Amino acid sequence: MRTPTELALAVGGLLALAGGLALVFLLYAAHRALPAAAMLVLVGLGTWVYASPNAYPWRYVAPGLAAGLFFIVLPMVYTLAIGFTNYSSAHLLDFDRATEVLRQRTIGTGETFSFRLFGNPATPRLVLERDDGARFTSAPITLGVPQRIALQPDPEEDLGEPLPLKEVVARRDAIAQIVATLPDSVELRMTSLRNFAEVRPEYRLNSDGTMTSMADDAVLTADHADGWWRRPDGTPVEPGFRSVIGWDNYHATFTDPRFREPFFRVFAWTVVFAALNTLFTFGIGVVLAVALNWSPLRYRNFYRIMLFVPYAVPAFISIPVFRGLFNENLGEINLVLRQLFDISPGWFSDATLARSMVLIVNTWLGYPYMMILSMGLIQAIPSELYESSAVVGAGPLKTFFRVTLPLIARPIMPLLIASFAFNFNNLTLIALLTNGAPDYLDTKVPVGATDLLASYTYRIAFQDSGQNYALACAISSIVFLIVATLAVVNLRLFQVGREKP
Repeated sequence: MRTPTELALAVGGLLALAGGLALVFLLYAAHRALPAAAMLVLVGLGTWVYASPNAYPWRYVAPGLAAGLFFIVLPMVYTLAIGFTNYSSAHLLDFDRATEVLRQRTIGTGETFSFRLFGNPATPRLVLERDDGARFTSAPITLGVPQRIALQPDPEEDLGEPLPLKEVVARRDAIAQIVATLPDSVELRMTSLRNFAEVRPEYRLNSDGTMTSMADDAVLTADHADGWWRRPDGTPVEPGFRSVIGWDNYHATFTDPRFREPFFRVFAWTVVFAALNTLFTFGIGVVLAVALNWSPLRYRNFYRIMLFVPYAVPAFISIPVFRGLFNENLGEINLVLRQLFDISPGWFSDATLARSMVLIVNTWLGYPYMMILSMGLIQAIPSELYESSAVVGAGPLKTFFRVTLPLIARPIMPLLIASFAFNFNNLTLIALLTNGAPDYLDTKVPVGATDLLASYTYRIAFQDSGQNYALACAISSIVFLIVATLAVVNLRLFQVGREKP
């Protein structure tokens, strides 16, 4: 007899299996054979892990492995793969789809006829009128399916009032599926909300893989290296298509002056920003932690709560508040400075002041975390050490540097490295506070003095640099390698995780 918990787990497992198989079917139906096969393998492994007694230990490990695979490994692999392509706003489609878009383009080659619809909106009659007054009428037609209809000369039959334009607009897509044929076999298609005209494909696909322009007989060839169909003179024809370009994005990052100069500027500032923020937050946090651990201090718990508040308030609330406080015209900070010193700093227009503001705000947001960590580590230090220090006559500063700091430095070092890595990619702060401003005026790629590598990459991918997703992915991969390398070097340098001999 199974318990209710076991039955609930069995039902949940069956539902998960059904959902996984449904996803496999949907991926396969969408012609994604490789993802469908990968998903089928994962479903099979999951079924084996949770159904086989021999795989019992893996039941506790599998969720973590699956989460790591889906949320860490796959996004990183996808990012790396995109970095080797030309994927951007100008190269969104794959080769087959871009070719199909060109083949679907049409050009007008004959007279234009104005058209109107008469009768029942569901089954109207199509009436075309030429500039010389000749009219051609169809029989009642059923809209909504691709069809060819024959037009006959209209003997000025009274068809009543035409349908209003709003009815034509509502049925625009259905009308576009009609091919109207005149008595002399000329085919007409809808070209606007008012007109039909004789049209033909703008491009014809040739047997050798090229395309011919029907307008001027120019032969287009596919340039897979750059992702364009090109005319004989080299002019690209939109839309472009995605193609693999190898290391070109990485090469451009370090050699193309458009990207190299801002990249190294932003990289230098990012390292300085991450290092100073880690230093400031830890310095302020550990000093406050020492002060709050002083036993004669009254109301210590109240001070701890108040000093922890900046960390408790979400950043997306605190940062816009600081943006208002530092406003150059209406902000309270400049208001106080004008009253006291008759100065009004340009926090968002001067590069040095903007960077100082970013450091101040991020230090305010980050010191409570370091304070709480340091408080816990300080409380773990045996009191006998402080008593011995007092006996030998050491003052507060000497005790701090000889006892407190050395004993908390080793256990807190991994957290400082994690803080450095977090600040290295602190997109939220820059996006909400300065958005990279003030922008440099001597770069071709829009980039600002307060941009970090994360925000610089974001601007390249989604904002004002042509939405170059592939280049952004390449830079993201470089950032990942930089952060990983710095973390490993710091861990080795401070011998974190190793016992001293």
